[in-house]
Amino acid sequence: MAEFKHRNIIALRDLTREDIELLLATAENMREINSRDIKKVPTLRGKTIINLFYEASTRTRTSFEIAAKRLSADTVNISPSTSSATKGETLADTALNLLAMKPDIIVMRHAVSGAHYHLAKKVSCSVVNAGDGAHEHPSQGLLDLLTMKDWFGRLDGLKVAIVGDITHSRVARSDIQGLTKMGSHVYLAGPPTMMPPAVERLGSVTVCATMKEAIQDADVVMMLRIQQERQGKTLMPNAREYSRYFGLNPENLKLAKPGAMVMHPGPINRGVEMSSYVVDGSQSHILKQVENGVAVRMAMLYHVCGGELE
Repeated sequence: MAEFKHRNIIALRDLTREDIELLLATAENMREINSRDIKKVPTLRGKTIINLFYEASTRTRTSFEIAAKRLSADTVNISPSTSSATKGETLADTALNLLAMKPDIIVMRHAVSGAHYHLAKKVSCSVVNAGDGAHEHPSQGLLDLLTMKDWFGRLDGLKVAIVGDITHSRVARSDIQGLTKMGSHVYLAGPPTMMPPAVERLGSVTVCATMKEAIQDADVVMMLRIQQERQGKTLMPNAREYSRYFGLNPENLKLAKPGAMVMHPGPINRGVEMSSYVVDGSQSHILKQVENGVAVRMAMLYHVCGGELE
């Protein structure tokens, strides 16, 4: 197996195509562990992983914890409401205090974009990004790539439409970085108020005037959640209006290729970003994304921490 030369995983922008291919190949191997009756290997036995989540999370936090435990690591979960952050402690001081307890990896989610780069400068252990502001969400990007690769057997040449709140979506940024590096063609659509200026700087993407243009003949339709908690103010007239122009339903899904994949990073606002018929339909791979999340996070922890698979 090729060598993974990064101590931290903070952004897919920082990784090469070869790095991504290695992580995906490792995740594919990790799935065999997840299918066993006893889902545990001693790979990271004796290692300590701290999950430091300053923002709410269900899928990401749970799957990172499950991933660590399946690799036999000891895990500690910390949230702002139970930490000294409520008393005014800075991120730097929190990091230094945690470092004094000799963890091997800190997995962090934070509302401030770039917070993980700041953390990585303060600590000697590995740092894994579980989402930072509107910057990146590398583990979500990797599990999305794995889910597409599972279905098509390749990523090169796929047309992937990403629709919704592009400006505030760290998932969109990671997906764009990963997909373009792997040879996919990315098309973006969303309300003008939710499309970042100079969006082309995110990668080699095509910005479409309408959702219909983006999803026409698409292999994959990736819908994004409206990030109202990051918008600061409402950037759309109302949910009904948004759904009319940028919601995925059985009718406009017909514009994509027959059998096109439907994906969403969750949580889903049913009836707004997607109709329940599409969410629960045969083209939906949303739960497969969640399943792949555990294997991908196992691969990430394995490579930043090292170990031998058994």
